[in-house]
Amino acid sequence: MPQITPTLADFDYALPPRLIAQMPLPKRSASRLLEVSGETLEDRCIADLAALLRPGDLLVMNDTRVLHARLFGTKSSGGKVEVLVERLLDEHELLAQIRASKPPRPGMMLQLEEAFAAEVVAREGEFYRLRFPEPAICLLERHGRLPLPPYIERGAEATDEARYQTIFAREHGSVAAPTAGLHFDAELIAALQAKGCRIAYVTLHVGAGTFQPVRSENLAEHRMHRERYFLPESTVAAIQETRQRGGRIVAVGTTTLRTLESAALATLDGELRAGAGETELFILPGFRFRVVEVLLTNFHLPKSTLLMLVSAFAGQDRIRRAYAHAIMREYRFFSYGDAMLLTRTHDRREWSGP
Repeated sequence: MPQITPTLADFDYALPPRLIAQMPLPKRSASRLLEVSGETLEDRCIADLAALLRPGDLLVMNDTRVLHARLFGTKSSGGKVEVLVERLLDEHELLAQIRASKPPRPGMMLQLEEAFAAEVVAREGEFYRLRFPEPAICLLERHGRLPLPPYIERGAEATDEARYQTIFAREHGSVAAPTAGLHFDAELIAALQAKGCRIAYVTLHVGAGTFQPVRSENLAEHRMHRERYFLPESTVAAIQETRQRGGRIVAVGTTTLRTLESAALATLDGELRAGAGETELFILPGFRFRVVEVLLTNFHLPKSTLLMLVSAFAGQDRIRRAYAHAIMREYRFFSYGDAMLLTRTHDRREWSGP
C-alpha cells in the first residue's frame, strides 16, 4: 500500500468555543472519558478507569510541578513588560518570552511585580536569558502568577492554585500542567491500586511551546522546543518487571509518553536506562513506539504537535472519529476538559515518519 505523507491540514478540526473548558469540575475524577479501542468508541467517565485497566498494568505519571511563571513589570525605560518563563537554566538564570512594545536590550533591568529587578543577559532566538538576583524558583513562587493556558479566558483564581497542579506534583519546573494527571484524586488512585495496577513516575518539565501551533505546511520543517526530563531507576525497574509479567505500560499524558519514548531513543539498543536528558522529540504518524501501549490523554488543540502525537499512537482515522464523536457529545476540551483512553495501533501502513 502506498505511504501517505500527512499535511498540516490533516490535523485541523472545527471546535465550538463553548466546548473549551474554562473551569475545573468540582471533583477531579468526575471528568468524562472516551474509550477508543479498536474501531469502537465508548462513553465512560474517569472513575471507570480502574475497571478498564488490567491487574498488573503500570501507570506512569509526570510528577512535575507548575511554576508561578508569569510576571508583570516595567523596563528601566518605563515601558510595560510581561514575562513568561520557558525553562530554568540554573539557580539564577532562566529563558523567558517577553512581551513589550519594544524588545528589551541586553544589560537592561526589568522591575518585576514591584518586588525585584531581573537583568536581560542576552536574546536567544525567540527567548531572552534573564538573571534573577536570588534563586529563581524562590522569587517565582513568592511573586509570580500561575500561567493558565491562553485559551482559558480569565486570570488565575485561588482554586487554580490547587486544581492546575496534579496531586502528585513535586518537582518544580513546568510552565504548564501535565493535564491528564489532573483527573487523579486519592480515591481513584486507591481504586487502581486495589485493582492490582502499579504506579511509577517520571519528570518532564513542560515548556510554553506546548501551546504553540505548527505553522509550516511541511511538517518536517517544524522544530520542537527542548524540554528536560528525568527517568528514575525505580521506574525503569517497574517497567521491566511489568513487561516480564505481561502487564501493559500506561502513560498518563503525552508528556509521560514523550519522556519514555525519548529515553528509549537515546540508547543504541532502544532499552530504557535511568537518567536525565533533554528532548525535542516530534512524533508524527509512522513513529515506532517502543515503550507505551496505552495512553490516557486530554483533547488537544487543532494543528498541534500533541494532536499529531495521538494520531501516531492510535491512528489518524481513529482520532478523527474520536474527536468528531467528542464534539457531537459535547465533551469538554483542553486542560480542564475531559480525557480519552487510547490503545496503541499496530497499523503501520500510514506515513513512515521518523
